[in-house]
Amino acid sequence: MSTELKQRVHERLLRAPEIGELARRDGQPAVRARLAELLREEDPLLPTPRFELLLSELTDEVAGLGPLEPLLAAPDVTEVMINGPGRTYIERNGRLEPIDLALDAAGIVRLVERVVAPLGLRLDRSSPMVDARLPDGSRLHAVLPPLALDGPCVTIRRFGTRVVGLDSFGLDPRAAAFLRWAVEVGWNLVVAGGTSAGKTALLNALSSSVPHHERVVTIEETAELRLAQPHVVRLEARPPNAEGAGAVPVRALVRAALRMRPDRIVVGEVRGGEAFDMLQALNTGHDGSLSTVHANSAADALTRLETLVLLAGTGLPLDAVRSQVASALDGVVFVARRSAGMRRVEQIAEVVPSPDGVIVRSLFACRGDGLEPVASPARSPRRPDAPPPDPLWFVA
Repeated sequence: MSTELKQRVHERLLRAPEIGELARRDGQPAVRARLAELLREEDPLLPTPRFELLLSELTDEVAGLGPLEPLLAAPDVTEVMINGPGRTYIERNGRLEPIDLALDAAGIVRLVERVVAPLGLRLDRSSPMVDARLPDGSRLHAVLPPLALDGPCVTIRRFGTRVVGLDSFGLDPRAAAFLRWAVEVGWNLVVAGGTSAGKTALLNALSSSVPHHERVVTIEETAELRLAQPHVVRLEARPPNAEGAGAVPVRALVRAALRMRPDRIVVGEVRGGEAFDMLQALNTGHDGSLSTVHANSAADALTRLETLVLLAGTGLPLDAVRSQVASALDGVVFVARRSAGMRRVEQIAEVVPSPDGVIVRSLFACRGDGLEPVASPARSPRRPDAPPPDPLWFVA
């Protein structure tokens, strides 16, 4: 009965030529008001609770993402994973759980097309993968058959509107104080970790220690950062359009940022040739810059950066790359997701030149449920007027 009623309302809505203009001019409230009129006309005796439920479902289907809307509105849902028809999971409070979602393969594709079409992107058999950003900043990735064997797969990574603090990562007060000091005095830091380990959230938390009088330029493949500073310039890479033209990669934006008089540069994530350009920027006076990289440990983060620079095709020998890394970076913060779903900082290390190139030296290491100081930093603040670290932070 409900399906038939919604179908009749849909048909009447499609016969109303003014609905498209109404949605563009007045947005979702106007569409909801019009749907309420049509629903009452179709069934005047509909009980109020049932009426409100059907009205919400119709509004989501017409002006939103259908059954995904309640999930995207839930503040505790951080990821939505559709693994084909009838197989949907969400991440809630760090844990995966299955849910029932009434979507067939065609419905999944329609939802993705609703997101990507206004962005000049497409999803079809000739272009079976797409990355896009929802209006609220969430990141969408979709894959179609024949690449996805069990039907269309969609992954939506959501980003909360509230920036979490350093205390959310299980940091000892001394470790948190040290990280705030490192950001304030201009250490160049890289946050390392696996997929969904909390790298971007930790980067946001670290950025809160950047002085508000400084000009910060952020560069991201998909905009995820939410810096609280008033003087922030946000740059986002652009993928090729439906014709395969118009792409602007992260690497080009890093080079462009150098012409924008930044005090600090924040690269959301390095995963390609932009690693070389970022190291060049850090070696030319942009102290206090931040970035993230996928890695299994703090030491692996340096190895991965070296590999990414070599893949950039610069022709630099490995010794020169390691010299660049040693002079550009001061510290690595490694974050991991534990089995209970909580994100925790597992190690804080400083970057130290060595006869073999460059190594990391632990300053805080994970002991039991928290971080404990294991050594005092040897590197000095990059800002000449900055205070030294407090020795009390490193008293075990």
